[in-house]
Amino acid sequence: MSKRSFLLFTLPALIVLGVFFVYPIVLTLQLSLTNSTGVGEADFTGWRNYERIISRDRYPAALWVTLKFTFIVVTFQTIAGLFLAALLHRLPAIRSFCRAALFTPAMMSFVVVGYVWQFIYSPFSGGLNAVLRGAGMDGLARGWLGDPETALYAIAIAHIWMFVGYTTAIFLAGYANIPNDIEEAGRLDGASSWQRFRHLEIPLLAPSFTINIMLSTIGTLKTFELPFIMTRGGPDGATRTLSLEIINQLFGNYRFGFASSLSIIMLIIVVAVAVAQNWYLRSRENVQ
Repeated sequence: MSKRSFLLFTLPALIVLGVFFVYPIVLTLQLSLTNSTGVGEADFTGWRNYERIISRDRYPAALWVTLKFTFIVVTFQTIAGLFLAALLHRLPAIRSFCRAALFTPAMMSFVVVGYVWQFIYSPFSGGLNAVLRGAGMDGLARGWLGDPETALYAIAIAHIWMFVGYTTAIFLAGYANIPNDIEEAGRLDGASSWQRFRHLEIPLLAPSFTINIMLSTIGTLKTFELPFIMTRGGPDGATRTLSLEIINQLFGNYRFGFASSLSIIMLIIVVAVAVAQNWYLRSRENVQ
């Protein structure tokens, strides 16, 4: 291919990237150095917004909540998705039906999911407390979303329930790529189902682990929908993620410049985590 043809084929993609990805980032960076409120002229304030983020406890606390929420969701969603995929791989008769059923929550809107789980966690008529009281465990019944100790975990469970179908589907696609000869050789050698899972399937599912962990990490780092719908970031900031803080600053306080500086910090964190994860997980694939 000539140099001219190469440029002609890549130019449309470069224009799309420049207009829809690079330009908005440059504009956000420029806005983050001002005191813009969305209307009127904005004054240049230098790094003042960033200094404010670092000097106030509120924003590092929101970052900590975001990282904690991401770690919980990614860890348990990956484990649950792997368990369900391994189970469905061994039950081909119900695999298609269960795969469709697991996808159903992901097709629902965040608003519906948020209100359904709010009802389940309700301290007075919620299903979870009713089950606990029915089982004689009255001491465990509580206001799950009103307690700072349990609110973040309660939202994490709702998030995992909503997206575990995606994780399971990716692992099932990984299972489909495992040659039947390898599984058959394991059976002929007398390996039990657990031994085949531990020593054959998990190493061969390494690419699926990479995709699942990367996608769920990036998606969870940016999430604000369920914390916004279920708790508004409360109680006492226990579920206030960085994305929710950006939304509050942008549409609650109309501090466009400050919200832009928070967005730039979030972008740097997401890119750094994604690059580090990709490098580590890819290196593990090569080892295995």
